[in-house]
Amino acid sequence: MKSFFVLVAAILSVIYLINPGAGFIEFLPDNLPIVGNLDEATATAILLACARYFGFDMARFFGKKKEEDTQKETVIDVD
Repeated sequence: MKSFFVLVAAILSVIYLINPGAGFIEFLPDNLPIVGNLDEATATAILLACARYFGFDMARFFGKKKEEDTQKETVIDVD
């Protein structure tokens, strides 16, 4: 059931980002200084969180390395 709600949240955020109402239906108008684009940023954050829930980690596209890559073993030879 949780997966269903996450999927619905992802679909709604994609629809909001596509903006089929051409800006007529928005929570915050874009012409407001500073806060105008917060609704789109929130929809993007929700979409990225939903993608991560389903196993699509977008962090690697932004340069963040996986934990496995950063924790390599170091072998020291002692003679």
